Parts: sequence; C-alpha cells; structure tokens
Amino acid sequence: MEVIGKVKVVNPEQQVSASFKKRELVVTTDEQYPQHILIEFTQDKCDLLSNYKLGEAVKVSINLRGREWVNPQGETRYFNSIQGWRIERLAPEGPAQGAPMPVAETFAPATSINEDEPDDLPF
Repeated sequence: MEVIGKVKVVNPEQQVSASFKKRELVVTTDEQYPQHILIEFTQDKCDLLSNYKLGEAVKVSINLRGREWVNPQGETRYFNSIQGWRIERLAPEGPAQGAPMPVAETFAPATSINEDEPDDLPF
C-alpha cells in the first residue's frame, strides 16, 4: 500500500528500549478532505527520513499492522499502526519553480508576396 501527500511533520528518533527505536512521519494527503496520516518508521528504517523537509511531496510505501492485547481485567483490545518501509520524493508537477520558461523562436514576416505565383496548395 502507498500514501501520497506532503510531509507535514518529521519527528526526531525515539529510543523506546535498548533494542528498539522509531521515528514518526505525518503526511497530509491532497484530497477534497485532506487526511493527516501518522506513519512509523522503525529500527534501520528511521534513517530514511533524514533527508526530507516539510512541504515535500512524497510517496510512502506502508504496511498495516494490527495486534491484540488483553488487559489485566481480561478485556481484549485491538490496536492498529501504519508502518513505513520506503519513502520517495515525487517530482513537482509543471515547470520547476525558478526555471525560465522556454522562449518561442520569432520569425520575420514575409516582405514580398507575389500574387502571380501559382498556389499549389490543395485548399
């Protein structure tokens, strides 16, 4: 699965335990009703977020994770998380900002048109 949008938040890395670390990313989708999707990157995938800035358009490959937990009272609860495993920049649409637009070549108008020359065009 993939989430496409703009980077809204890149949180610092969190060392959860001696052997587990995570980093969170929030991507805002570009829809009629934009969604702010929290995506977790864990372990060696945390480093993937180091070169991304706020506002950049990205495509994030994700896995949905779910788990079951039984609390001390014996009640079963379910939790979901979104785990990222790849992120890539999307090229901006249209011409790059700051890039000059190409200039169309201009041609000098015809200076003499001889009406006596035969017109061989079919229309």
